[in-house]
Amino acid sequence: MKTNSQPGTSPFNTKGRPLREDPPRVRATIAARIPTRVGEFRLHHFTNSQDDKEHLALVMGQATGDDVLVRVHSECFTGDVLGSLRCDCGEQLERAMAMIAAEGRGVVIYLRQEGRGIGLEEKLRAYNLQDQGYDTVEANLRLGHQADEREYWAAAGILDALNVRSIRLLTNNPAKVEHLTALGVDIRERIPLEPTVTEENAFYLATKARRMRHILASTDAPAASSANGDTEAPPYAGRQTAIPQAVREQIDGLRIRAADHFRRTGLPFVTLSYAQSLDGSITATPGRPFVISGQRSLLITHALRAAHDAILVGVDTVLADDPRLDVRLIEGRNPQAVILDSRLRTPPDARIFAYHERTWIATGDGDAARRAALGQAGARIAAVGTNGDGRVELSALLARLGKAGIQSVMVEGGARVLSAFLQQRLAHFAVVTISPFFLGGYPAVQWARERPAAPPRLRAVTRTDAGEDLILWGELHYPSARQTDNART
Repeated sequence: MKTNSQPGTSPFNTKGRPLREDPPRVRATIAARIPTRVGEFRLHHFTNSQDDKEHLALVMGQATGDDVLVRVHSECFTGDVLGSLRCDCGEQLERAMAMIAAEGRGVVIYLRQEGRGIGLEEKLRAYNLQDQGYDTVEANLRLGHQADEREYWAAAGILDALNVRSIRLLTNNPAKVEHLTALGVDIRERIPLEPTVTEENAFYLATKARRMRHILASTDAPAASSANGDTEAPPYAGRQTAIPQAVREQIDGLRIRAADHFRRTGLPFVTLSYAQSLDGSITATPGRPFVISGQRSLLITHALRAAHDAILVGVDTVLADDPRLDVRLIEGRNPQAVILDSRLRTPPDARIFAYHERTWIATGDGDAARRAALGQAGARIAAVGTNGDGRVELSALLARLGKAGIQSVMVEGGARVLSAFLQQRLAHFAVVTISPFFLGGYPAVQWARERPAAPPRLRAVTRTDAGEDLILWGELHYPSARQTDNART
């Protein structure tokens, strides 16, 4: 099989890096018999002139000639060795070996390019970002990598060394077919490897189907129109079933409360929602995001977002984390976004603009040029004025949102924003997630002026166990100073 790895002739060479040799030489060194549960293979070891990695080929039978059944598999330590349920890699490897054994002839090429080419260390960092709600593509991009950095010149060289002239490729990934074809591999047929969908890998598989073109019948679902007008399959098809019935009833109750409040007052119903450690910290260091809650809690947070008309954060949260603030973990519409930004510091390229039908920027008068730039990005500027501290006037903002028909607002932070809504007695309900560790970091509530004589508290509290986390739900009650004095005596 003739390979084509000429620089500039294919977009799939080495991520823009020059090849050490054109084309890279792949050389077989040694092979040994490997008996497995599905049959006996020979494991071939290869070196090459391009990188320092040892690529492998697991061969069964006389795997030379035409129409050879081939799986080109990229190393996945967590899936292949540990049996991780976060991905389908281990299952794909096992199924490919079984299919080749059933046919009695074929090759599994094992390429040492962990984590779609970013390596195990960075893959684990990406996993941590995924636990915050980023999908697998976003996590890679946030770490400064491409969505997929894998290369296939070694696979083409191995097939050539094994005298394989044409193949039937076991893959769900059209890009892999395109890459190998561009390198001169004759692919006669693509054979799917349909994965088993579990609660742990459903989002990952749906992301591969939606954003990386993987052909997966198991993730097919009726298209849903997102708030920003895009049509896409729900990334967590059926994930509502993972939300306890009691939580769904609680959220439905919030919708009813909000509608009644808006009908009586013409103002939005305000829910505070945040996660904290046992000592009340919401982050380790101001200006840096920190993962507090677990995956189950995050799922409930996304369900809460979907139940509100708008979601509100301060500009410091946007600058620190560039959040999406969407509901990608469940089926539902994204709320409108509201950013408190008295000095118009929101970047026009912030991700929030891409994921919401409307993004409000609440400010004072603001610089005309900045207003124009944010307007072009899709922001709706709400000039509601500022208070004596130079912060956005929250009462005026709520009135403006109410006139726009927004019945409910979910406030997610940061600390100054949460504190301001409490101190000004503008929030009506709170959903607080408490995770079982001490952080010693930045507290969720910091009074801008003196501590109130009658601090707010929750009434009619209910509790939800969400994995290791505890979620408290309750009405916010603001006692008078006289009530507080009576309670002390």
